[in-house]
Amino acid sequence: MTEAYIIDTCRTPRGIGKIGKGSLAHIHPQKLAATVLKALAERNNLITADVSDIIWGCNNQTGKQSADLGRMAALEAGYSTLASGVTLDRFCGSGITSVSLAAAQVMSGMEDVVIGGGTEMMSYTGSIRNTGDSYPLFDRGNLSLRDKHPQSNQGICADAIATLEGIDRDSLDKLAVVSQQRAERAIKENRFEGSLVPVLNDDGSVALDKEEFPRPGTSIETLAGLNSVFNEWHGTAVDDTGETYGGLIEKVYPQLKQWDHVHHAGNSSGVVDGAAAVLLASKAYAEKNNLKPRARIVATANFGDCPTLMLNAPVPAAKKVLEKANLTKQQIDVWEINEAFAVVAEKFIRDLSLDREKVNINGGAMALGHPIAATGSILIGMALDELERSGGRYALITMCAGGGMAPAIIIERV
Repeated sequence: MTEAYIIDTCRTPRGIGKIGKGSLAHIHPQKLAATVLKALAERNNLITADVSDIIWGCNNQTGKQSADLGRMAALEAGYSTLASGVTLDRFCGSGITSVSLAAAQVMSGMEDVVIGGGTEMMSYTGSIRNTGDSYPLFDRGNLSLRDKHPQSNQGICADAIATLEGIDRDSLDKLAVVSQQRAERAIKENRFEGSLVPVLNDDGSVALDKEEFPRPGTSIETLAGLNSVFNEWHGTAVDDTGETYGGLIEKVYPQLKQWDHVHHAGNSSGVVDGAAAVLLASKAYAEKNNLKPRARIVATANFGDCPTLMLNAPVPAAKKVLEKANLTKQQIDVWEINEAFAVVAEKFIRDLSLDREKVNINGGAMALGHPIAATGSILIGMALDELERSGGRYALITMCAGGGMAPAIIIERV
């Protein structure tokens, strides 16, 4: 089997994902994706005609984010028309999946150069948010699926897991503070500088060149003053059937009588805009074209879990990819588990008995934001940057995704 090497990764800064507040909210999604694709080409003197495919993640493929973002962004970036493109959706897991599929193309020997990545403009999709009648997780038009697998709002799922696992708010708030502190340290020490690519306006001026979402100085006292959010959703009707968001979960987990609503804006992932890309190539192509590999793809895996609780698949996905790689958890130097909600990361750490100092070393989505389909590619780049900074060898990256799924990938620094 051919080895797949990561030649380079880059990402945009994450902008606040609200129109009128975020510095990227006026940028077209195609242009945001093109920013990182153009940077990859320029940084590596890439012959874009040699790029066989651009595999791109995008969760909400509607309006400006529709029409095969991978292909359109490549054209916007000035790539050769010979470079094809495709866009996929595995909800939040799209950015890992795009890289995993790109690696599979190279490892199978079918292609020599493939790019994986993702984009999400949450400022845009938030402004055209679908109603309950059209959102497929609880679509009024398909009560058959709802009867088989009730699926609720992800924040309600997070509170359900915390309640079932007995994880209290204080533990989750402490994790959120650590995320902010680590992100603040990473920014002050310029740990992100090598991968961040500024986003430009049409006139060439800088729209954003640094992370916009972090809230330095966040403390336990600050978070204690925030009201929980999803208790308000618990009894809210999903649609005219009369079923509620909390009730959907209680249909499968009737033991949930007394809920602990422990999540709020400070210990949940931030709503942001962003894009990221990862350039992969075969060893033969890299040598022929003087491209210096930064990492090797060791193994990838996918796992499906309970769609009603939705957020619990990262632990079994991590175990599966470790087994495929023939590695132990003790051999992993850097862990990236997306902080979709604090309970996801906290449960991950507890279930696997991990050293907290190795998990989300430079902060996570609670501090930096979670641009849905871009996040997985961002985390792969962050993990690689940290391996190079610290001299570590292996990194494992995983995240929960809608529908009760989790992709996972292990990379090795070279």
